[in-house]
Amino acid sequence: MSTSTLIRGYEVVIGLENHVQLSTDSKIFSGSSTAFGAAPNTQASAVDLALPGTLPVLNRGAVERAIRFGLAVGAKVAPLSIFARKNYFYPDLPKGYQISQFEIPVVQGGTVDFFVGDTKKTVRLTRAHLEEDAGKSLHEDYHGMSGIDLNRAGTPLLEIVSEPDIRSAQEAAEYAKTLHALVMWLGICDGNMQEGSFRCDVNVSVRKPGQPLGTRREIKNLNSFRFLVDAVNFEVNWQIDQIEDGLPIQQATVLYNPDTGETRAMRSKEDSADYRYFPDPDLPPLMIGADWVQRVRDNMPELPSVMVKRFIETDGLPEYDATMMTQSLATARYYEAAKAAGAAPKLVANWVMGEISKRLNSEGLEINAAPVSAETLARLIARISDGTISNNGAKQVFEALWSGEGHEVDTIIAAKDLKQSNDTGAIEAILDEVLAANQKSVDEFRAGKDKAFNALVGQAMKATKGKANPALVNELLKKKLG
Repeated sequence: MSTSTLIRGYEVVIGLENHVQLSTDSKIFSGSSTAFGAAPNTQASAVDLALPGTLPVLNRGAVERAIRFGLAVGAKVAPLSIFARKNYFYPDLPKGYQISQFEIPVVQGGTVDFFVGDTKKTVRLTRAHLEEDAGKSLHEDYHGMSGIDLNRAGTPLLEIVSEPDIRSAQEAAEYAKTLHALVMWLGICDGNMQEGSFRCDVNVSVRKPGQPLGTRREIKNLNSFRFLVDAVNFEVNWQIDQIEDGLPIQQATVLYNPDTGETRAMRSKEDSADYRYFPDPDLPPLMIGADWVQRVRDNMPELPSVMVKRFIETDGLPEYDATMMTQSLATARYYEAAKAAGAAPKLVANWVMGEISKRLNSEGLEINAAPVSAETLARLIARISDGTISNNGAKQVFEALWSGEGHEVDTIIAAKDLKQSNDTGAIEAILDEVLAANQKSVDEFRAGKDKAFNALVGQAMKATKGKANPALVNELLKKKLG
């Protein structure tokens, strides 16, 4: 569980409900397509429209994706689970109820580990259950009227519910990012947040340390990690203001407006009793045998947690570095490709977490779109390792590679005259001149002032116009100073 960081003397308590659209070609209870972007109501069958006499038929692929997720988070995959009817009345819900799971979900328990900075956190999962999505109400370009698009009705969802273990907006965002990366890694969701494939509902409450849980408000349908952070921070401060003013917090569902940066209440929050859940009589219990679970397990990719352990044990990476190398499948593949090309694992990790991440973030790119390939990065690291260029020179080469100024590491090194000198005799001669011209620094060093050594190194690098190998300069200077 997470440790608490107080805000204005209050502890923040957060739990997330993530709606993950499963990557099946057809809907969870019908054969209609799940493809995004079709004209309204062109992908809605008689089942989706809830026409009389139609019956739902469960999509096996959706169940297998739920099993895959359950195995990945160390949860119990229930051998028997039940579909229920969740009753509520919206224009985009033609049946008047949503088929979901209530008392006995398909995935029970599990944990998700992630880092906030260099601090490791663990969030417990309550459950993950299968359900169908609703349709969509459209309010634009209809001459003052609203329209209903049922293309999305019946799209398979896995709703992943966490325990209230999260204690800050940043923790909530890092947890959501980790979950987002995991479902994409497993191939059960495309992760497209703009198209609604991965949506976040955030339950937020505040309390004084040691007090019972406060009244929660649920922020619905956040489709951006930045919006998640901003929405939670606003909501936390709003709730604290209410309490400080002596006003009660009313349980409610709220929406976040990114234009104003504010949350506003949409409706009072229902409890489970308000939905009048009961088992769906049209769907038999979902039976998942051990052989089915094993078949899914046998076809799963290597999990991030397993890969982290391998990177620690075989590559010698610290746990934080290993976790960062598995933050997405594309990152892991990039790291392993650079390593396979001969680069030292720790140096690859340093570059991926450093210069590459910085450039990807600033340009909004994914690592598989990086202009510098893993193999090219390996060649650059090799030139640092063999002393051909300094770290500063390597950054100049990297900049040229990234901007397309050049494509070959050695060609750029030659063109920019970045090759550093490893000529011991020439460097020793320059060091003799530096020591003779800086007797005061020599005396200060011998009197125990370490900064004087750095000053001498700086003078030596200046005298060589930055071309001398810094490591060799340090080594030779230490010898000369005794």
